[in-house]
Amino acid sequence: MGRTTVRAGSATAVALLACCAAVLGAGGPQGMVLSAGAAAPATAPRQEQAGNDCDVYQSVPPSSEDGPAVKAVKAKRSLVIGVDQNSFRWGSRNPNTGQIEGFDIDLARAIGAAIMGDPDKVTLKAVPTAERVKFVQEGRVDLIVRTMTITCDRLQQIAFSKPYFNTSQRVVVPKASAARTIDEAVDGKTVCAATSSSAEDELKSRPKVAKIVSVENHLDCLVLMQLGKVDATMTDDGLAASQAAQDQTVRLVDGEVRPAVMGVAMLKNSTDLTARVNQVLADYHASGAWRAAYDRWLKPYMLNDAEHYWPAQR
Repeated sequence: MGRTTVRAGSATAVALLACCAAVLGAGGPQGMVLSAGAAAPATAPRQEQAGNDCDVYQSVPPSSEDGPAVKAVKAKRSLVIGVDQNSFRWGSRNPNTGQIEGFDIDLARAIGAAIMGDPDKVTLKAVPTAERVKFVQEGRVDLIVRTMTITCDRLQQIAFSKPYFNTSQRVVVPKASAARTIDEAVDGKTVCAATSSSAEDELKSRPKVAKIVSVENHLDCLVLMQLGKVDATMTDDGLAASQAAQDQTVRLVDGEVRPAVMGVAMLKNSTDLTARVNQVLADYHASGAWRAAYDRWLKPYMLNDAEHYWPAQR
């Protein structure tokens, strides 16, 4: 199985967003094809990765107390949150306003405002998919809120909040493709995925994939697919649905793999910050704000009601 790494420039992604401005403003999934089985499962199982058996739901108990990590953030008067700016309806730059918006952006702002007490003290910083862990470890961001699945490998490197979204891996293909299932879409084909993503891990586990093309951000896969340089894209189900909504020339195939959950990432030794984030997540969901954000940004493109995607907390 071959593997190619593509460092697609941000200018390409920006150009794509600009050309899709009409779609961004349309707010409807016209022409999008989804199967009845496309929804993420209600819970994600324990994961066995890199020889480890871990519980992806495990995190510190919620707390409203300010410990050393939270006090350090407040002392610098800015909470820096890593986000995406290229994922339609999750975190993307609105071409009309220039502002980053989406489901994850609403969550990031809610976390920031709750911890800092002032939304003006929250800084959103665009982070490539491939560098999410690195940005946390190097202290370039305090948190990552960017469709990041919790895995055993990542738990060895950074800390995560309690999960806030159920997800799985889906495959997007051009509408002209004859593929109807994941196997048909990837076996013997050139498939694109974001570097260091769960999708890339899944493709590496499939020996029949002819070539994996790795890019910094999943939106670059959409560009390559439009150019005919890859046959398919694998990504999180929510991002796959957003691609199909953004570009009417692609569709999702039947099936999903790797049920998982998303969480907010941060340094392993920032235990009190993790506890504060967990408290904000609990309050955000209990207040109805999580559902409101889902209904605003994701409901038109996902098959199920909001609570289907809220992880059962343990």
